[in-house]
Amino acid sequence: MSENQSVMAELYESTLKNVKEGEIVSGTIVAVTEKEAVVDIGFKSEGFLSYDEFRDKEEFNVGKEIDVLIESIEDEDGRLLLSKLKADKVKGWQRVMSDIDEGSVIEGRVVKQVKGGYMVDVDGLEGFLPMSLSAFKGYSPDKVLANKFNFQVAKINKLRRNLILSRRDIFQKEREQIREKLWSELEKGQVREGVVKGITDFGAFVDLGSVDGLLHITDMSWSRINHPSEIVSIGDKINVFILDFDKENSKVSLGLKQITANPWEDIYDKYPAGTKVTGKVVNIMPYGVFIEVEKGIEGLLHSSEISWQKKMVNPQEMFKLGDELEVQIINVDKDSKRISLSMKQLGDNPWVDAGGKFPVDTKVTGIVRGFTDYGAFVELDSGLEGMIHVSDMSWTKKVNHPQDVLERGQDVEVMVLGVDAANRKITLGLKQLEENPWGRIAEDYPVNSEVDAEVVLNSNFGVFVKLAEDVEALVYSSEIDKEQAAALKPGDKLKVKIIKVDVEQMKIGVSTRLS
Repeated sequence: MSENQSVMAELYESTLKNVKEGEIVSGTIVAVTEKEAVVDIGFKSEGFLSYDEFRDKEEFNVGKEIDVLIESIEDEDGRLLLSKLKADKVKGWQRVMSDIDEGSVIEGRVVKQVKGGYMVDVDGLEGFLPMSLSAFKGYSPDKVLANKFNFQVAKINKLRRNLILSRRDIFQKEREQIREKLWSELEKGQVREGVVKGITDFGAFVDLGSVDGLLHITDMSWSRINHPSEIVSIGDKINVFILDFDKENSKVSLGLKQITANPWEDIYDKYPAGTKVTGKVVNIMPYGVFIEVEKGIEGLLHSSEISWQKKMVNPQEMFKLGDELEVQIINVDKDSKRISLSMKQLGDNPWVDAGGKFPVDTKVTGIVRGFTDYGAFVELDSGLEGMIHVSDMSWTKKVNHPQDVLERGQDVEVMVLGVDAANRKITLGLKQLEENPWGRIAEDYPVNSEVDAEVVLNSNFGVFVKLAEDVEALVYSSEIDKEQAAALKPGDKLKVKIIKVDVEQMKIGVSTRLS
């Protein structure tokens, strides 16, 4: 080597640092790969850092100045090995030893969840945050892990380098500060953002930021809803309207529908009486159907307004949720938020000319549609419905049940006995299609004559018997021995005497006392 080269080598060596293993030095990242960074610490060779050594990945960039701990001046591959994590940890404990005491507030990043709590990185130092002191209840994992928070040092063991943290008191102070700020800013009519934290049958509780407000079900929507869960879900971020508040009792009343325009405001202009509209069935009750004519506006189609044919129908048998119906507005009450609707008003009232269409004593044909204990309903032409009373089903037989004479769906010929259009009633008769036989019956069964009879029904007030196929009579309880009457059953034979024939009342009275 020449003298000049020797001088240059000595000058170069003088510029290099003397470093020792375990020492913390400053360096500059001069190159990066996917797995490691190359760091110049002023030594004769450059050092290497694994990508995993960087808690803050933004520092993994060329030109960044970092502190590192020298782990090995020369490993088996002849490389200078460095550690940033160990350097951070040493510096963290130096800070703990000099600046931090129990009760101090420090910033840290939650790095992972472990059994019983979380591990927190505090300037490279690892601290333990017990679950009971975390105040993370209700937080989702993405709101906790890898995020920075302020913590209070609950306990330090400097010999063992053990650090226990707490967030509970800080969290309470933060919430109190937020609470006070919110109460100072709160005004009626404000729109604020909140998070739905609970749902009940009567409403939802919304967290406005350390202050909870009640969003009552009646203030959720201008439309009818059955449960708050139809509108909101737990965890939803929603804008709410401040209806009222009471700081002393920590109560806030919220509204959701008030954020949008009240659809009832110009209701009289939009829906004057007589307007035809199409709406969707949103609720079905025994007394009628609720129809949404537009968002937030519902009307009631009462069962009496569904059809001209009957006074009352069963809406639950006629409609299902979601059905679209054309209806007519018959009344609007803005103050009560009620609209009365009608289907039958869309068509002509068939009762107007019912008297002309079905004159008294006219024979007509209809279909048996239903029964009551006292008669049968028959659907006539035009959809109008009349009723046959049990007393008008037979001249001679006692009809106990209409189903004994007629069947549902049966075609039947009847006679019109009366029409009351005002009350929508048509009275029909079945027996009137035949001649009244009671004049002949009076001749066939003179008083005091004795005839054979068959028991039909045994009742408390007497025994009904059949004298012929179409003739029945009553044995009064006073005209038969009690023990004999008690033993009788349908089909038993009796000898009776005619004691009374009432042609007008169409009744025959008989006695078992023959002498």
